[in-house]
Amino acid sequence: MSDNRYIGVFDSGIGGLTVVKSIVDSMPGENIIYFGDTAHVPYGTRSERQITEYVLADVRFLRTFDIKAVVIACNTADSVAKEKVKQAYPDLPVFGVVDPASRLAAETTKNGKVGVIATNATVKTGAYEKAIHRYNADATVYMEACPLLVPLVENGRFKTGDPVIEIVLKEYLDPLVEKGIDTLVLGCTHYPLLYGTITHLYPELNVISSSDAAAAKMLGTLIQNGTCNENSEAEQSERKYFVSDDAEGVDKLARVFMGDELGGTFQQVDVE
Repeated sequence: MSDNRYIGVFDSGIGGLTVVKSIVDSMPGENIIYFGDTAHVPYGTRSERQITEYVLADVRFLRTFDIKAVVIACNTADSVAKEKVKQAYPDLPVFGVVDPASRLAAETTKNGKVGVIATNATVKTGAYEKAIHRYNADATVYMEACPLLVPLVENGRFKTGDPVIEIVLKEYLDPLVEKGIDTLVLGCTHYPLLYGTITHLYPELNVISSSDAAAAKMLGTLIQNGTCNENSEAEQSERKYFVSDDAEGVDKLARVFMGDELGGTFQQVDVE
């Protein structure tokens, strides 16, 4: 049977649109609700209690629609509050971005040396090290906080050949490569836009997008559960986008993440 209920996706901002793009690319017929909690971005500067409150409010909003699954498209929120969401909504399949990417890295590294680039907040949680070691206890994980990458991506400085982003990436990645990593996890939902530039600079690296890994995990689960939407045409699917602040200001930035695949505009809503 076809299940045309929505997939709910949320992030503290709109970086989680890279997860939406990965879902659209792999499951073009799925209907999607996206919520960006732009009134409280970034979550990484908040306490665990506050992050958990925001995350549960985000899911409550998504649950006002008929959703069949939810994706926590925020590394910090995933690290801090995923289990709380599962406890609050035991009937709802909950997907994150950390575990799928970590598992893929643990299973595909050939020399056991994995690098992870992420925001300061995600690095501090230690979530990636824990997850990778769950699947490969012998792996050596090197974390690198990359605070300059998000603002550069949001300003469109992510394309191959852009000297600014290439210099910054080499500053962050050269030390990891010198340590012998053969696998690199893009541990922030902004970073998949850097995939092409990174693979151009370091063609020998196995580069893993947390957004693509999350979408692949969801696709496998929906197939297993028999809850895929049999409609396979992106043009026929429905996508709704919401933010908690400044809807007019995000449309242009959203197209940086999704281009013509956005398929909708943002509405501002109050979420309690």
